[in-house]
Amino acid sequence: MTEKNTKNSVGIVKTSTQFFKESLKLDCGAVLKNYEICYETYGTLNQDKNNAVLVCHALTGDQHAAGIYNKSDKKPGWWDNMIGPGKPIDTNALFVVCPNNLGGCGGSTGPLSSNPDTSRPYGPDFPIVTVRDWVESQKNLAKHLKIENWAIVIGGSLGGMQVLQWAIDYPDKVRHAIVIAAAPRLSTQNIAFNEIARQAIRSDPHFHAGHFYGENVVPSRGLKVARMIGHLTYLSDDILHSKFGRDLRKGKIDFGYEVEFEIESYLRHQGESFVGRFDANTYLLMTKTLDYFDPAASHDGDLTKALSNCESHFLVISFSSDWRFSPSRSLEIVRALLENNKDVIYSQIESELGHDSFLLPIPQYHRVI
Repeated sequence: MTEKNTKNSVGIVKTSTQFFKESLKLDCGAVLKNYEICYETYGTLNQDKNNAVLVCHALTGDQHAAGIYNKSDKKPGWWDNMIGPGKPIDTNALFVVCPNNLGGCGGSTGPLSSNPDTSRPYGPDFPIVTVRDWVESQKNLAKHLKIENWAIVIGGSLGGMQVLQWAIDYPDKVRHAIVIAAAPRLSTQNIAFNEIARQAIRSDPHFHAGHFYGENVVPSRGLKVARMIGHLTYLSDDILHSKFGRDLRKGKIDFGYEVEFEIESYLRHQGESFVGRFDANTYLLMTKTLDYFDPAASHDGDLTKALSNCESHFLVISFSSDWRFSPSRSLEIVRALLENNKDVIYSQIESELGHDSFLLPIPQYHRVI
């Protein structure tokens, strides 16, 4: 699915769609009678089918992890610095699969899809999915691709949580689990940030209880605020200060409420660009999925018990300035694995770039991978 490119890129790629006619029972009790998964692949599956890598995307990610869609496309996939010939996830040796999660807005079945019961978009009626539901749908995709087990399952943030769930649910199908900038469950503060973002969207007058598609409007104000809140938590105070400080756009104070500081301009730009590429109902859904993740809950809150059956070789990575998913949260995972005498390597990467570090080409980080 890739066009050869000699500049350490997977080149021109395309998205594939797999329709599953089999029903999928979700953790919430709802049943999807059928569903679609959109995905991209890079590299070639070898004859033994033992070189496959599953890349799990984070909250606002999608299946477009690497490459470009056409020669005039100036924005490559979200992890293009990580995936490609000679890169840490080397497509000369590995076959990489990146799906868009159920409930997403990258083409997989979600709020934007047609509800077979109404012939209208699901909107807010799309059932809330869990990380376990994603793993089940990804397992079905692997079966379609004739992949019996994964050489590596890798992801950052919410993607790292999917890696953990894979290692727990299907220990014999994940040889190497790479968990980056993640946590075994959200802190109270993180749940609070997500709720503020959801309330910003739900209180937008254009939200229409989630049925805004039929009104030909978008709850853009609420979605902008939600993105601004989220994006701010992905960056460290140090990087914000070094990039923007207290710089004024006009060099002077205007004594008003329009954009004056450079950081205000930056956040508004992030919010406005997000509205054009992401669905509000999907954002609500994904943040709830993030809130609900807690594999230890079914083991009396004991993470060590939750990870006791894992068989993977683990690499756990954190970033020094990440306060959203701090290094101490990664160490909770490491300790639970060590208490089970599991094979685990831990690396804390020095970075001033905050939670977003997992997306960036930091040399030490790439060397560790």
